Amino acid sequence: MEYFGYAYFVERPRRIEDLMVPHLVEKERPYRIVTEVQLPAIDYEDFITDMLADRQFIEDHSRRCKKGEVWDCLLVRRKGQPDGVLVMPEGNCYVGCAAYYFKANARAF
Repeated sequence: MEYFGYAYFVERPRRIEDLMVPHLVEKERPYRIVTEVQLPAIDYEDFITDMLADRQFIEDHSRRCKKGEVWDCLLVRRKGQPDGVLVMPEGNCYVGCAAYYFKANARAF
């Protein structure tokens, strides 16, 4: 199932804390989740503490992501957890832009 909503995307974030910043609602952009990757706890922790590292799972799904009026994004989350990180790949294997994803704010198509 695809989900969509609005989120504030940060360019080239290093850590998940970089995504949790005050911002104007007008700066949020529409997104659609086109694919999801669920990572084991240790892998997710590694990802959110160094989002600029090359990741095979981003490369595997980057072709489905694209910028347009609505951004088609990859959702990366820890297995069993509802929230995660919306990823817009850059260079096919690392995070170009990302936003924190709150499942409670998403709507299903």
